[in-house]
Amino acid sequence: MATTVLGNVLEFFGRLGVFDVVLPFIITFTIVYAVLDRTRVFGIEKIGSVDHPKRNLNAMAAFAIGFLVIASSRLVEAVTSVSGNIVILILLGVFFLMLVGSFYSEGTIGKDGLPEGWMKTSFLVIMFIGIIVIFLNALKNDAGQTWLDYSLDYLQSYWSSTAVASVILIILVVLFVVYLTRSPKDKDKK
Repeated sequence: MATTVLGNVLEFFGRLGVFDVVLPFIITFTIVYAVLDRTRVFGIEKIGSVDHPKRNLNAMAAFAIGFLVIASSRLVEAVTSVSGNIVILILLGVFFLMLVGSFYSEGTIGKDGLPEGWMKTSFLVIMFIGIIVIFLNALKNDAGQTWLDYSLDYLQSYWSSTAVASVILIILVVLFVVYLTRSPKDKDKK
């Protein structure tokens, strides 16, 4: 770390456990609370004529789950790795959208900021694959090898095996069926 004042502050926070305990707890608590509040798993309570989620139960459950996560060093390591990589993926997405936006005029981009058609679908597929790769790279097995490394080693070792060929064939068949069964509206656009 740098020998500046802010560098020393970050080192102090690291020794204090902010990055290993506090931040993983806060992100876990926030995500779990938001999901519970939005889905209303614990039910609703009527205040006046308006239905509200049971926020006290949502907060207690999110608090307990947050503590269970920080109790496991493997989960904390996975949360830290995934959240750091997700930030990088978000930045790459924003840069990609800025680049795409520089080639389009104002009327050709949809309300969500993405160009319509195949560009939007391609962008969403790339982001989804990026998230899967990040999660596979963050989770480790008992030998300390990431699931991504294990998967790539397996594919490299058994590339010519029947199992890998079967998976590739199934993916190609699904893509072919999706191509053949798309709606006539999609065909008219082209």
